[in-house]
Amino acid sequence: MKIHPKEFRVAEGDKVDLGKWPTKIDPVYKSKHQYKKMLEAHIAQLSAQQQLHYASNRYAILLIFQAMDAAGKDGAISHVMSGINPQGCQVFSFKHPSATELLHDFLWRTTRDLPERGRIGIFNRSYYEEVLIARVHPEILRSEGLPDALLIEKSVWHDRYRSIVDLERHLHGNGTRVVKFFLHLSKEEQRKRFLERIDDPQKNWKFSVDDIKERKYWEQYMTAFEQCLGATSTGDVPWYVVPADDKENARLIVSQIVLDTFESLKMSYPKTTDARRKELLAIRKGLAK
Repeated sequence: MKIHPKEFRVAEGDKVDLGKWPTKIDPVYKSKHQYKKMLEAHIAQLSAQQQLHYASNRYAILLIFQAMDAAGKDGAISHVMSGINPQGCQVFSFKHPSATELLHDFLWRTTRDLPERGRIGIFNRSYYEEVLIARVHPEILRSEGLPDALLIEKSVWHDRYRSIVDLERHLHGNGTRVVKFFLHLSKEEQRKRFLERIDDPQKNWKFSVDDIKERKYWEQYMTAFEQCLGATSTGDVPWYVVPADDKENARLIVSQIVLDTFESLKMSYPKTTDARRKELLAIRKGLAK
């Protein structure tokens, strides 16, 4: 089964109803063995593309992962990017903002970690937390020290969506390709994964009591995600809603979308000038003695 990224892409201006987006689809692999072979092939291609990306030094790549707890963000990042040269890739996870970060605008702390040209940046959660968890928990928004005039419920989210879209438009116009993944997990599958984390001693560290507390706000989070995806998916910087109940399937879909992004850049290795070629041949002649 061929992976068609457009099937998971949120069109600009769409009103998103996550109840109509599947959390599980027919797998693109027929067996675990085939899954491993497909992922290995994707990883090899990504490694080659990364080398070309670094050598051409024309674009930057930013991958953003958002999801509910236990949706598989960490696993997708570690598996899909396992063949990437660590020198050309950085992963940043954004938790609750620090006291210093709260003194700045909500985009400041993530902007500091944007990737350079020739590099891949990965945001495990991102500035989108400011229109997700901050929307579900208004006390977080109030703790940011903003003037009361900027905390009007009817406008604050619209204003933040606009700021995000403007930032991503600016990045795209300056050579950064932003690829955004929402790993779409069902509430039942999350329950199963939480139980697995409790029952398996080697996975106990992954489980937090806060995970259960946040689960109580499931419907509020779904509404926040729907509003966010619909307002910030654009033609140049779209969201991809990836069915996440099947971890292996999700990883193959993510890796294919990243590959398609690289290939769309039409990159090539820098051409050697005649002068540089003569210099290299002279050096080679000396080394051959």
